[in-house]
Parts: sequence; structure tokens; C-alpha cells
Amino acid sequence: MFPPNFAPASFGFILSGLMSLLVAGISTYRATGLHVGFVGQWSSAWLMAWLVAFPVVLVVAPLARRLVARLVRR
Repeated sequence: MFPPNFAPASFGFILSGLMSLLVAGISTYRATGLHVGFVGQWSSAWLMAWLVAFPVVLVVAPLARRLVARLVRR
């Protein structure tokens, strides 16, 4: 278990992993269709996407939180 101050990074890690998995799967399927090497191609695309998505989420999340705070009532 991690201490509570790791919560934002842990959330970003899990969310970016799941979202990049989904988007890479859809993109790979649309580009190549289902074929024998689909899972390998998908996992390769996912890993590359996750390597980009995780740092981006960490940088963009504070901005998104501020924008949401302006959009909702307190």
C-alpha cells in the first residue's frame, strides 16, 4: 500500500493505462482488423500510448481540475 500523497499519481497511472488500452485497441482494430497478430500489435500500440499518456495526465490533470472547479457550483 502507498501513502495517501501517492493518490493523484496512482489515479493518473490507472486511468491513463485503462484509457490508452481502450483507445489503442479500437485504433488497432480499425486500422488492421482482427487477424492472427492482432493482440501483439494491440499490446505494442498500447504500451507506446501509455508511455505518452501517463506523463501527459500528470501534467494536464491540475489544469482540468481548475477548469472543472470553474464550471461547477460550490
